[in-house]
Amino acid sequence: MGGYELVRSDDAPALAVDLEADSAPRDYSKCRGSKQGAAAGPLPSPAPARQRLVSLDVFRGITVLLMIIVDDAGAFLPAMNHSPWDGVTVADFVMPFFLFIVGVALALAYKRVPDKLDATKKAVLRALKLFCLGLVLQGGFFHGVRSLTFGVDLQQIRLLGILQRIAIAYLLTALCEIWLKGDEDVDYGFDLLKRYRCQLLVGSVVAVAYMALLYGTFVPDWEYQISGPGSTEQTLFVKCGVRGDTSPGCNAVGMIDRKILGIQHLYGRPVYARSKQCSIDSPQNGPLPHDAPSWCQAPFDPEGLLSSVMAIVTCLIGLQYGHVIVHFQKHKERIMNWLIPSFSMLVLAFALDFLGMHMNKPLYTVSYTLATAGAAGLLFAGIYALVDLYGYRRPTIAMEWMGTHALMIYVLIACNILPIFIHGFYWKEPKNNILKFIGIGA
Repeated sequence: MGGYELVRSDDAPALAVDLEADSAPRDYSKCRGSKQGAAAGPLPSPAPARQRLVSLDVFRGITVLLMIIVDDAGAFLPAMNHSPWDGVTVADFVMPFFLFIVGVALALAYKRVPDKLDATKKAVLRALKLFCLGLVLQGGFFHGVRSLTFGVDLQQIRLLGILQRIAIAYLLTALCEIWLKGDEDVDYGFDLLKRYRCQLLVGSVVAVAYMALLYGTFVPDWEYQISGPGSTEQTLFVKCGVRGDTSPGCNAVGMIDRKILGIQHLYGRPVYARSKQCSIDSPQNGPLPHDAPSWCQAPFDPEGLLSSVMAIVTCLIGLQYGHVIVHFQKHKERIMNWLIPSFSMLVLAFALDFLGMHMNKPLYTVSYTLATAGAAGLLFAGIYALVDLYGYRRPTIAMEWMGTHALMIYVLIACNILPIFIHGFYWKEPKNNILKFIGIGA
């Protein structure tokens, strides 16, 4: 599927990476000139066919599978559903894992950039296509699995979503990789910090700006309207008047989305509706308690503007892991240069959480960013060792297939396009659809 390139990389052939464990480190100062590097010294014998880096697809496939399980099992398994607010569950790792592997793939796709302007143009177009696809799939155009109607009022369309967040992170990370590279040789792990110091600076500035806005922005009182009995409008007032608050009703992330995007363009089923404050059946959805806060029914977008800023950092972290593949040829060097930062990020994440900067997916906090990126690094290193180092491909062949068709699976299954399509074929009445005839249900 051509559209899959939007999520995978900018240049699919670039994912064929030399995996020879005993090959000597390359002198990249000579290789940058390509022709000059080829002219230096006698020509080697024809190189063996390069082996595809299968761990990329397997990692992506596992993430897709996890996403499907979360969608289906989250309703009755709390551990497989998103955390109502602070804390993380298995479901909260899906989005960061996608962003992480996009960054890894970009490092390989832009290993050589002969024409920076052309590469920039392609990156912008791909990001725009992915963003528009997200608008159609998650903007409210489709009305549900069993609803055979479609269409959305542009005054109410949801502007941001999962694919839109990936598009934003993809574009900014791609631009960093195209334009912000050093020329230093890389022989050791520390050399990566020098060569890509500008990218690391961008990530640091983004994280600092996010924290300044999250903890420094004053959130005033606000109100919103909901439909009451008899289609009447009911206005609810939320009292805030605070600065640096990270609760569901008075945080800067929600305020910025309401001010810039408009509350009518936000996600209408917020995750905090399953919290103990808002549901008597918490952590599942349920009736409101009699003393529920006024913000319980307010829209809140988990893929909002400010939280997507930290999503860029996750993608940039994945980019640095991809640089390890580009500059180190031995398996041991690669794995060690993945494990050390992964464990370091996990330790720092738990330290920040202990100090009060809690892991929180809806806000995409710094501790959440570090914890999920560290977990992604460990998982990727493990998959790499299993699949690319020891060659255990047969047990992961299904994950590999899912990884190479990630966008297609996401569109058809996670966005319910396939179930909607199946429900569209029925006999006389919509309830007599194909699913009923094969015994799955009406």
